Amino acid sequence: MKPLALAATLLAASLAQAAPVTYDIEPTHTYPSFEADHMGLSYWRGKLNKSAGTIVYDKATGSGSVDVQMDLASIDFGLDAMNAWARGDKFFNVDKNPSATFKGRFDGALPAKLVGELTLNGRTQPLTLTIHQLKCIPHPMLKRDFCGADASGTFNRDDFGLGAGKDWGFKMDVNLRIQVEAIAKE
Repeated sequence: MKPLALAATLLAASLAQAAPVTYDIEPTHTYPSFEADHMGLSYWRGKLNKSAGTIVYDKATGSGSVDVQMDLASIDFGLDAMNAWARGDKFFNVDKNPSATFKGRFDGALPAKLVGELTLNGRTQPLTLTIHQLKCIPHPMLKRDFCGADASGTFNRDDFGLGAGKDWGFKMDVNLRIQVEAIAKE
C-alpha cells in the first residue's frame, strides 16, 4: 500500500472510532430510583420499574447526550397502597402525565456532570446530575459496545406542582438516582 493510501486508511479508521455512538437503554438493567422525606421522620425510597431512551457518546471527546423516559405507572415504593396513591390524581396523575423525562448533555474526557432538564407533571425545570461512574466494555454475548453509568441529583418536587404533604412538614427535596446500562445500536 502506498504511503498516501495508508495514511488515508488510518485517518478513516481513527475517525470511525471517534464518531459518536448511539446506545439504546437496556430496560431490564435500568431502574431510576429516588428517595423522598416522610414528615421528617424517615425517607421513603422507591424506583421506576420501566424506562427507555438513548445515550449518544463520543468516547474520543467524552461528550454526549442522554434521554431517559421513565414510566410513572411503574413506580414502586414496595407498598401497593402508596404506589396506587402516587399514580392517582392527587400526585402524579399518570392518566394525564404518564412519564417523566430527563434530557441532558455531558462533556469532557472524564465527564463529571449531566447538565439538563427534568420534565415531570407537565413542567420542565433545569437539573444537573453528578456522574459517579461511567464505564464501557464489549458485551460478552452481543459483541457490541455496552456502557453503564450512575448519576444523581436533587430537585424540589414543589417546583413541579407536587407539593403533597408540604403542609404536614414533608420536605420537598427529592434525591434522584439514574442507574443505566445501554447497548450500542447495530
